Amino acid sequence: MPNETLSEPRQTEVAGDANRMPPEPSVPSATHDGRSLTERAYEAIKHDIITLRLRPGETLNEAQLMQSTGLGRTPVHQAMHRLALEGLLVILPRKGAMVAPVSLNDALEIIDVRMVNETYCVELAARAATPEDLAAIEAVLARSREAIAARDVAAMMRIDREFHLAISRASRNQTLAELLRGLHERSLRFWFLALSTPSHLEGVYEEHLELFEALAAHDGERARRAIARHIEEFRTHILKAI
Repeated sequence: MPNETLSEPRQTEVAGDANRMPPEPSVPSATHDGRSLTERAYEAIKHDIITLRLRPGETLNEAQLMQSTGLGRTPVHQAMHRLALEGLLVILPRKGAMVAPVSLNDALEIIDVRMVNETYCVELAARAATPEDLAAIEAVLARSREAIAARDVAAMMRIDREFHLAISRASRNQTLAELLRGLHERSLRFWFLALSTPSHLEGVYEEHLELFEALAAHDGERARRAIARHIEEFRTHILKAI
Protein backbone atom coordinates (compact mmCIF):
# COMPACT_ATOMS: atom_id res chain seq x y z
CA MET A 1 0.00 0.00 0.00
CA PRO A 2 1.43 3.44 -0.86
CA ASN A 3 2.60 5.59 2.01
CA GLU A 4 2.64 9.14 0.70
CA THR A 5 2.00 12.25 2.66
CA LEU A 6 0.99 15.76 1.77
CA SER A 7 3.21 17.91 3.92
CA GLU A 8 4.14 21.55 3.38
CA PRO A 9 6.28 22.59 6.34
CA ARG A 10 6.35 26.32 6.87
CA GLN A 11 6.27 28.68 9.81
CA THR A 12 3.73 31.47 9.71
CA GLU A 13 5.38 34.63 10.99
CA VAL A 14 3.91 36.61 13.84
CA ALA A 15 4.91 40.23 14.28
CA GLY A 16 7.83 40.52 16.69
CA ASP A 17 9.30 37.55 18.49
CA ALA A 18 7.39 34.44 17.38
CA ASN A 19 7.88 32.86 20.79
CA ARG A 20 6.64 35.84 22.80
CA MET A 21 3.05 35.44 24.01
CA PRO A 22 0.79 38.43 23.46
CA PRO A 23 -1.17 39.69 26.44
CA GLU A 24 -4.11 37.40 27.11
CA PRO A 25 -7.37 39.15 26.20
CA SER A 26 -9.80 39.92 28.95
CA VAL A 27 -12.79 37.83 27.91
CA PRO A 28 -15.72 36.12 29.59
CA SER A 29 -15.59 32.38 30.28
CA ALA A 30 -18.25 31.57 27.68
CA THR A 31 -19.63 33.02 24.46
CA HIS A 32 -23.13 34.40 23.97
CA ASP A 33 -24.22 31.15 22.29
CA GLY A 34 -23.29 29.11 25.34
CA ARG A 35 -20.07 27.60 24.00
CA SER A 36 -17.06 27.67 26.28
CA LEU A 37 -14.02 29.59 25.08
CA THR A 38 -12.14 26.32 24.78
CA GLU A 39 -14.87 24.93 22.54
CA ARG A 40 -14.81 28.08 20.45
CA ALA A 41 -11.02 27.88 20.06
CA TYR A 42 -11.22 24.18 19.24
CA GLU A 43 -13.86 24.69 16.54
CA ALA A 44 -12.05 27.65 14.96
CA ILE A 45 -8.66 25.93 14.78
CA LYS A 46 -10.18 22.63 13.64
CA HIS A 47 -12.10 24.39 10.86
CA ASP A 48 -8.88 25.98 9.59
CA ILE A 49 -7.13 22.60 9.63
CA ILE A 50 -9.96 20.72 7.91
CA THR A 51 -10.40 23.34 5.18
CA LEU A 52 -6.61 23.45 4.64
CA ARG A 53 -6.25 27.09 5.63
CA LEU A 54 -3.66 25.60 7.98
CA ARG A 55 -1.75 23.28 5.67
CA PRO A 56 -0.50 19.79 6.50
CA GLY A 57 3.00 20.09 7.97
CA GLU A 58 2.61 23.76 8.91
CA THR A 59 4.13 24.70 12.26
CA LEU A 60 2.11 26.71 14.72
CA ASN A 61 2.48 28.29 18.14
CA GLU A 62 0.07 29.49 20.77
CA ALA A 63 0.78 33.15 20.06
CA GLN A 64 -0.21 32.74 16.42
CA LEU A 65 -3.43 30.91 17.29
CA MET A 66 -4.31 33.42 20.01
CA GLN A 67 -4.02 36.12 17.37
CA SER A 68 -6.07 34.25 14.73
CA THR A 69 -8.87 33.24 17.11
CA GLY A 70 -8.89 36.36 19.30
CA LEU A 71 -8.89 34.12 22.36
CA GLY A 72 -6.61 33.73 25.35
CA ARG A 73 -3.75 31.37 26.08
CA THR A 74 -5.69 28.90 28.23
CA PRO A 75 -8.51 28.05 25.76
CA VAL A 76 -6.06 27.92 22.85
CA HIS A 77 -3.70 25.66 24.81
CA GLN A 78 -6.53 23.29 25.75
CA ALA A 79 -7.89 23.27 22.20
CA MET A 80 -4.47 22.40 20.78
CA HIS A 81 -4.14 19.40 23.08
CA ARG A 82 -7.64 18.21 22.19
CA LEU A 83 -6.81 18.44 18.50
CA ALA A 84 -3.59 16.53 19.16
CA LEU A 85 -5.61 13.72 20.78
CA GLU A 86 -7.76 13.61 17.63
CA GLY A 87 -4.68 13.33 15.42
CA LEU A 88 -5.02 16.72 13.72
CA LEU A 89 -2.05 18.33 15.48
CA VAL A 90 1.32 17.02 16.56
CA ILE A 91 2.63 18.72 19.71
CA LEU A 92 6.29 19.73 19.42
CA PRO A 93 7.77 20.13 22.94
CA ARG A 94 9.01 23.70 23.56
CA LYS A 95 8.27 24.58 19.92
CA GLY A 96 4.49 24.62 19.61
CA ALA A 97 2.73 22.23 17.25
CA MET A 98 2.56 21.02 13.67
CA VAL A 99 -0.52 20.32 11.59
CA ALA A 100 -0.51 16.57 11.09
CA PRO A 101 0.53 15.52 7.58
CA VAL A 102 -2.06 13.88 5.32
CA SER A 103 -1.22 10.23 4.76
CA LEU A 104 -2.64 8.20 1.91
CA ASN A 105 -2.30 5.07 4.03
CA ASP A 106 -4.39 6.67 6.77
CA ALA A 107 -7.08 7.61 4.27
CA LEU A 108 -7.26 4.13 2.77
CA GLU A 109 -7.38 2.46 6.19
CA ILE A 110 -10.25 4.71 7.26
CA ILE A 111 -12.09 3.91 4.02
CA ASP A 112 -11.65 0.16 4.58
CA VAL A 113 -13.04 0.38 8.13
CA ARG A 114 -15.92 2.54 6.92
CA MET A 115 -16.78 0.01 4.24
CA VAL A 116 -17.14 -2.80 6.79
CA ASN A 117 -19.04 -0.82 9.41
CA GLU A 118 -21.09 1.62 7.39
CA THR A 119 -22.62 -1.01 5.14
CA TYR A 120 -23.86 -2.73 8.29
CA CYS A 121 -25.05 0.59 9.72
CA VAL A 122 -27.25 1.47 6.73
CA GLU A 123 -28.75 -2.00 6.75
CA LEU A 124 -29.75 -1.48 10.39
CA ALA A 125 -31.05 1.99 9.58
CA ALA A 126 -33.14 0.68 6.70
CA ARG A 127 -34.88 -1.67 9.13
CA ALA A 128 -35.17 0.67 12.12
CA ALA A 129 -35.65 4.16 10.67
CA THR A 130 -38.84 5.88 11.81
CA PRO A 131 -40.70 8.55 9.82
CA GLU A 132 -39.02 11.12 12.08
CA ASP A 133 -35.57 9.69 11.27
CA LEU A 134 -36.28 9.80 7.55
CA ALA A 135 -37.57 13.37 7.80
CA ALA A 136 -34.37 14.42 9.59
CA ILE A 137 -32.19 12.75 6.95
CA GLU A 138 -34.20 14.29 4.12
CA ALA A 139 -33.95 17.75 5.71
CA VAL A 140 -30.15 17.51 5.70
CA LEU A 141 -30.18 16.28 2.10
CA ALA A 142 -32.40 19.19 1.01
CA ARG A 143 -29.72 21.70 2.02
CA SER A 144 -27.30 20.23 -0.52
CA ARG A 145 -28.75 22.02 -3.54
CA GLU A 146 -28.06 25.47 -2.12
CA ALA A 147 -24.49 24.52 -1.15
CA ILE A 148 -23.81 23.09 -4.61
CA ALA A 149 -25.25 26.16 -6.34
CA ALA A 150 -22.99 28.38 -4.23
CA ARG A 151 -20.02 26.01 -4.78
CA ASP A 152 -19.61 26.07 -1.02
CA VAL A 153 -17.29 23.12 -0.38
CA ALA A 154 -17.12 23.71 3.38
CA ALA A 155 -20.93 23.74 3.65
CA MET A 156 -21.23 20.57 1.57
CA MET A 157 -18.63 18.89 3.75
CA ARG A 158 -20.68 19.74 6.85
CA ILE A 159 -23.84 18.47 5.15
CA ASP A 160 -22.10 15.20 4.27
CA ARG A 161 -21.05 14.74 7.89
CA GLU A 162 -24.55 15.54 9.21
CA PHE A 163 -26.15 13.22 6.64
CA HIS A 164 -24.05 10.25 7.74
CA LEU A 165 -24.52 11.05 11.44
CA ALA A 166 -28.30 11.17 10.97
CA ILE A 167 -28.21 7.72 9.35
CA SER A 168 -26.03 6.41 12.19
CA ARG A 169 -28.57 7.62 14.73
CA ALA A 170 -31.34 5.90 12.78
CA SER A 171 -29.49 2.57 13.13
CA ARG A 172 -30.35 2.53 16.87
CA ASN A 173 -26.86 1.22 17.63
CA GLN A 174 -25.09 3.83 19.74
CA THR A 175 -21.73 2.05 19.78
CA LEU A 176 -21.70 1.81 16.00
CA ALA A 177 -22.80 5.43 15.68
CA GLU A 178 -19.93 6.61 17.89
CA LEU A 179 -17.42 4.54 15.92
CA LEU A 180 -18.62 6.02 12.63
CA ARG A 181 -18.64 9.54 14.07
CA GLY A 182 -14.92 9.20 14.80
CA LEU A 183 -14.21 7.83 11.33
CA HIS A 184 -16.11 10.67 9.65
CA GLU A 185 -14.27 13.25 11.75
CA ARG A 186 -10.96 11.76 10.66
CA SER A 187 -12.14 11.81 7.02
CA LEU A 188 -12.90 15.53 6.87
CA ARG A 189 -9.55 16.79 5.54
CA PHE A 190 -9.52 14.03 2.94
CA TRP A 191 -13.05 15.06 1.97
CA PHE A 192 -11.93 18.65 1.40
CA LEU A 193 -8.91 17.49 -0.62
CA ALA A 194 -10.81 15.08 -2.82
CA LEU A 195 -14.27 16.54 -3.35
CA SER A 196 -13.76 20.22 -4.06
CA THR A 197 -15.03 20.61 -7.64
CA PRO A 198 -18.65 21.28 -8.68
CA SER A 199 -18.90 17.92 -10.47
CA HIS A 200 -17.74 16.11 -7.35
CA LEU A 201 -20.29 17.93 -5.22
CA GLU A 202 -23.05 16.96 -7.63
CA GLY A 203 -21.88 13.37 -7.50
CA VAL A 204 -22.00 13.31 -3.70
CA TYR A 205 -25.56 14.66 -3.78
CA GLU A 206 -26.69 11.98 -6.24
CA GLU A 207 -25.07 9.25 -4.11
CA HIS A 208 -26.77 10.61 -0.99
CA LEU A 209 -30.12 10.72 -2.80
CA GLU A 210 -29.76 7.10 -3.92
CA LEU A 211 -28.99 6.05 -0.35
CA PHE A 212 -31.89 8.03 1.09
CA GLU A 213 -34.34 6.45 -1.35
CA ALA A 214 -33.17 2.99 -0.27
CA LEU A 215 -33.61 3.88 3.40
CA ALA A 216 -37.06 5.35 2.75
CA ALA A 217 -38.03 2.08 1.04
CA HIS A 218 -36.64 0.14 4.04
CA ASP A 219 -34.54 -1.85 1.58
CA GLY A 220 -31.44 -2.94 3.48
CA GLU A 221 -29.68 -4.65 0.59
CA ARG A 222 -30.19 -1.67 -1.71
CA ALA A 223 -28.90 0.62 1.03
CA ARG A 224 -25.76 -1.52 1.41
CA ARG A 225 -25.08 -1.27 -2.32
CA ALA A 226 -25.64 2.49 -2.31
CA ILE A 227 -23.26 3.19 0.58
CA ALA A 228 -20.65 0.86 -0.88
CA ARG A 229 -20.72 2.81 -4.16
CA HIS A 230 -20.54 6.08 -2.22
CA ILE A 231 -17.46 4.97 -0.27
CA GLU A 232 -15.77 3.55 -3.38
CA GLU A 233 -16.25 6.88 -5.15
CA PHE A 234 -14.61 8.58 -2.20
CA ARG A 235 -11.68 6.14 -2.47
CA THR A 236 -11.32 6.88 -6.18
CA HIS A 237 -11.16 10.63 -5.63
CA ILE A 238 -8.72 10.26 -2.73
CA LEU A 239 -6.34 8.24 -4.89
CA LYS A 240 -6.41 11.00 -7.50
CA ALA A 241 -5.94 13.82 -4.98
CA ILE A 242 -3.11 12.57 -2.78
